[in-house]
Amino acid sequence: MLDELRVRDLGVIDDVTVTFGPGMTALTGETGAGKTLLVEALTLLLGGRADPGLIRAGAAEALVEARFVGAEVRGAADGRLPLDGPAGDEVLLARSVVAGGRSRAWVDGRMAPVHVLAEAAAARLELHGQHQHRTLVRGAAQRDALDRHGGVDRTRLTGATTRLRRLTTEREALGGSAQERAREADLLRYQIAEIEGAAVDGADEDARLEVEEDRLAAAAALREAASAALEVLAEAPSGSVLDRLAEVSGVLGGRPPLAPLDVRTRAAMADLSDLATELRTVVETWEDDPERLEAVRGRRQLLRELQRKYGDTLAEVEAFATRARSELMAVEGREARSAALDRELAEAVEEVEVAGAEVADSRRAAAPGLAAEIQATLRTLAMPSARFEVVVAGDGPADDVTFLLGANPGEPPAPLARVASGGELARTMLAVRLALTDTPGVLVFDEVDAGIGGAAATAVGAALAALARHSQVLVVTHLPQVAAQADHHLLVRKTEAGGRTRSEVSALDPEDRVVEVSRMLSGSPDSESAHAHARELLAGAATARGGTGSA
Repeated sequence: MLDELRVRDLGVIDDVTVTFGPGMTALTGETGAGKTLLVEALTLLLGGRADPGLIRAGAAEALVEARFVGAEVRGAADGRLPLDGPAGDEVLLARSVVAGGRSRAWVDGRMAPVHVLAEAAAARLELHGQHQHRTLVRGAAQRDALDRHGGVDRTRLTGATTRLRRLTTEREALGGSAQERAREADLLRYQIAEIEGAAVDGADEDARLEVEEDRLAAAAALREAASAALEVLAEAPSGSVLDRLAEVSGVLGGRPPLAPLDVRTRAAMADLSDLATELRTVVETWEDDPERLEAVRGRRQLLRELQRKYGDTLAEVEAFATRARSELMAVEGREARSAALDRELAEAVEEVEVAGAEVADSRRAAAPGLAAEIQATLRTLAMPSARFEVVVAGDGPADDVTFLLGANPGEPPAPLARVASGGELARTMLAVRLALTDTPGVLVFDEVDAGIGGAAATAVGAALAALARHSQVLVVTHLPQVAAQADHHLLVRKTEAGGRTRSEVSALDPEDRVVEVSRMLSGSPDSESAHAHARELLAGAATARGGTGSA
């Protein structure tokens, strides 16, 4: 509930702090005393326009501060609360208006954007009047009101919608269409088959083939060179290298001091003998092989083509194939998941349609009862010819819920947003709130009694008192029948000091209430007959509330 409100330098208000209690509080006073400025202060908390003309003459800024206490369970139409925190938290909201039109906002002592302040205030405060914040003129709020009054269960629809949204998001995350995934898979299969078909024999295959190609391309010249080297080494008629080394070994042999040199000579002879054997193999076995040469060259061309497409080296080609196999598995997995998602999505869509139809049926069934209850209440609130309708339209769950009001005879019902009379709209909101008996928070009514009196005023006061049994209700009123119904009574009046006019707000005790209600009844606060009438009115209202009344 709203526990305390401080307003500083707003219009004729100099510096006023007002403490509120539970139940219904009436704010009364002469016209122009500043009652409306208190409502304007709350409007600023709800994000109303920061008009620099509101600032008190000579002041640098206007400031509004409010403290709310107690758990809040009313939020926006989606059920969320703008502020987090455990039940029972104290919430401090503030806003200032500075000359030049600038505005600042605070939530729990921390500076915040105005829209954050407005959301926090709207979760706790609802204002109804000619130009004030109007929660229930919005379609989402009207839909939520119908659902709460009719006990419409949206659990199945919410679950089905959440599942459909999740599946749709997953489907989109798969990327591309089925055709695109099929083309991607075909390309990967082709690339893998091309690399695997080449059967690359290791990362060094091309290097080995290059050596073989060079040998095959120059086989005759290589044989001739090997033959000449062989002759010098082992077959020269005039004495080969091996023959000369044999002579050297013969000279060195048998002389122990020269034995190490003889060992080295014999080792050289062994190496050169092996070399001669290999040269002889070249001479005797390296034949011209045009077919093999052509095959080697063709193989190298194939390997170069793979490297052109898939990597600069054969190692990179093999790495590409490994990645392609992984990508193909992923694509095939996505395709399989896509097929499964198609089935799940079809089921989810059907579930949403079925659940939506159930909600739509429930809303259409609940609408006449809510409309009848509100219309019956309106006809006790000085709107005897009022017609109220709840229209449920739209596909699926029929989310398009509209409250229509025809306030006067012959007047076709129109959406509440187009109702011109502030008093009529405020009384309509009162009737709606009475129908929604679980409405918590703070409800402020300004002009709810505009244009009425007598028994109708008494009925409006009784309705406000009934609403105050489960909400904190603040009422700006000119009617004694309404003020008498309040649990608490605040008087707003002008005073003059130092040549300046300012407003004061005071809580009235029982005797002060008699005087103020007398003024409201007759314009003569000192009239004994008015006092008697006021006491009778207050006593009757207290009896109706089941109490004695208080200040």
